[in-house]
This record gives sequence, C-alpha cells and structure tokens, in this order.
Amino acid sequence: MFTSFGKYILLLRLSFKRPEKFKVYWAEIMREMVSVGIGSLGIIAIISIFIGAATTIQVAFQLASPLVPLSIAGKISRDSNILEFSPTISSLVLAGRVGSNFASQIGTMRVTEQIDALEIMGVNAPGYLISPKIIAGITMVPILVIVSICLGITGGYIACMAGSEITPSDYVAGVVDGFDGLTIRVALVKAFVFGFLIASICSYQGFYTSGGALEVGQSATRGVVYSCVMILFADLVITRLML
Repeated sequence: MFTSFGKYILLLRLSFKRPEKFKVYWAEIMREMVSVGIGSLGIIAIISIFIGAATTIQVAFQLASPLVPLSIAGKISRDSNILEFSPTISSLVLAGRVGSNFASQIGTMRVTEQIDALEIMGVNAPGYLISPKIIAGITMVPILVIVSICLGITGGYIACMAGSEITPSDYVAGVVDGFDGLTIRVALVKAFVFGFLIASICSYQGFYTSGGALEVGQSATRGVVYSCVMILFADLVITRLML
C-alpha cells in the first residue's frame, strides 16, 4: 500500500515537470477537455434530469402533511442536488466513463511499448500523457457539475408540472427561499477534488500496467473502483470540513 502510494506521488511529481514543448501539451489539454466535457455532457444531462425529478417527487411524498409548507420540498430538493447528487453521482458516472478511458488508453500504450519509445526519445511520458488528463479533469468536472445542478433543479420543475404532488409555483418558491452560496462553493470544491482523483488514479493504474490486453482491462477496472472509493471518502471529508 505504501509502495503504491509512493509511486503515485512520484508519478504526479513527474507529470508536472516543465514541458518540453508547450504547444504540444496545449493541444493535448484541449483534446482531453473536449473528450471529458463534451463527450460526457449527454450522460450527465440525462442522469441529472431524472435524479432531480425523482428526488422532488419523493421529497414531496414524504412531506405530504397539512402542517408542512409544500415549498419545503423545493428547498430540500435544491440542497440535495447541489450538495450531494450532482457532484457525487456525476463524478461516479464520470469515473466509469472517463476514468476507464484514461486507464485503458495509457495501459495500451504501456503494453505496446509506446511509452518506452517516448522515454527513449527524451519525452517526459508522465507529463505528456497524464498532466493534460488531470488538467482536463479539474477544469471540466466542475463545469459538468454546474450543468448537472441546473438540470437537476430543472428536472424537479418538470416533475412538478407533470405531477400533482407539488405545484410548480411552490417548487420555485422553495428553490429560491433561503439560498446559501456556501452550498455552491462546497459543490465546486468537491467537483475539483473528484476530477483530480478520477484523472490521477486512473492514469496511475494505466501507466503501471504490465502484460497484455487482459491486464489493460484489469487496470481499467481497478482505476474505476479505486476512484469511486476515493470519491466517496473525499465526499465525506469535504462535507465534514466545510458544513
């Protein structure tokens, strides 16, 4: 465990050494940002809308009492989406989609000796392969989380229009009532940390792959599993420290 952690830290150190040619690195960063951001937008949108709608319906059902204002359902749904569902569930989905891609891509380059060829040519392989992925992760995951929050709240509004548990006006009143900017800051901190964990852990697993195609698949699986575990652990720590 300590050996693996040490290798992980050393790999991160190598990943952020001064680049040989900034233009080449910049092109890789742009390519990874498009892959992470635009490529994941569809699945994030679908998940966010349905989770927001389901959350609103369930909260309204649980609070079905003449003593409780219906607008409370909108407030609870808003805070649940901002603080937990959008950053955490979106990041878990991204770990499966983006993380497995990172691990398998780098792992394939390792077993086919492409990384060895880069090192022979004097290229800093960790910097060229891993740092663009980490930068893309910490940049695009917060943006995707913001989109997820907006779509989650929109999904709740759609559920109110389609159902009878709560009226759209009560839902909107609850969403705007008592809004605290701290919840957005917590969500963005979570998204930044989760993006870093997904990119770095999955890249590490891929970089130290050895063997053949079977081992590449195993590295991708380990990367996704370890990323999900660390996301949940970081979620608990950040929530405890900031709320």
